[in-house]
Amino acid sequence: MEENVKHTLKRQLRRLATERSYQLVAGSAAALVLVSGASTLLADEAPARQQTSAAVAEVAPRLDDVATRGQGRVATPSGKPSPSPSPSASATKAKADPDLTRKAAPKPPSTKVLRYDYQAQTTYYNCGPAAVRNALSATGIERTQYELEGPLGTTEMGTNSALDTTRVLNQIVKGDPYRTRMFQGTPSSAQIDRLQADVVAAITDGRGVVANIAGTATDTDGGWHSFPGGHYIAVVGYKNDGRTVRIADSANPSLPSYWMSTIDLANWIATRGYSA
Repeated sequence: MEENVKHTLKRQLRRLATERSYQLVAGSAAALVLVSGASTLLADEAPARQQTSAAVAEVAPRLDDVATRGQGRVATPSGKPSPSPSPSASATKAKADPDLTRKAAPKPPSTKVLRYDYQAQTTYYNCGPAAVRNALSATGIERTQYELEGPLGTTEMGTNSALDTTRVLNQIVKGDPYRTRMFQGTPSSAQIDRLQADVVAAITDGRGVVANIAGTATDTDGGWHSFPGGHYIAVVGYKNDGRTVRIADSANPSLPSYWMSTIDLANWIATRGYSA
């Protein structure tokens, strides 16, 4: 009986030990399976997480770029926007363009007479040098008639044409300002307007005008002036916006100057010309 009890107890102990071992092994295996599955899941999930992070990192700069471009800036690799670009050169030029702020030239005075040093001609044929000399004195330049005879080509036959007076005036006055206007016959209204504008421009600039005239003309006081063979005079002023001009005439020292309408002066010049 005692033997049977011991045997039964041993058998139960063996069974309990076997079941315990099996539970431990099963538990361990389950744990391993769970751990392995978790590792597998973690391993499978990791690249996706990495990929998702990379995608976010890639999109973020693009979004920042879009946001900053709207403000005139571009995002740098560091994520900080670069400084706004400076105004373009063309925009700066447009603001400083002198053509946009250029002021109109001042209107010439209605009346202007130059100060000049009158001198009568020294010989009957020396009107050309005398007229050039009087015109130069209005510009502040002193020359004698004798000094001007040679350059002008003046002889006992007189001085050839307005082309000579223009050439000599430009040799003396800085800037080559004089131009010759020739009339082929009775001047047109356009040529008269041109004479008026030329006289106003020259006098306003402080320069006397020299005209080669021929024939007869009457001044504003009714005085009669006749030079059938030709003559040279200086114009040293104007009034009425150039419709009337001041003549310095070297022919008669008792009447050194007088006023004449620009129309009468133009007809007096007629087939000749003037330097202005």
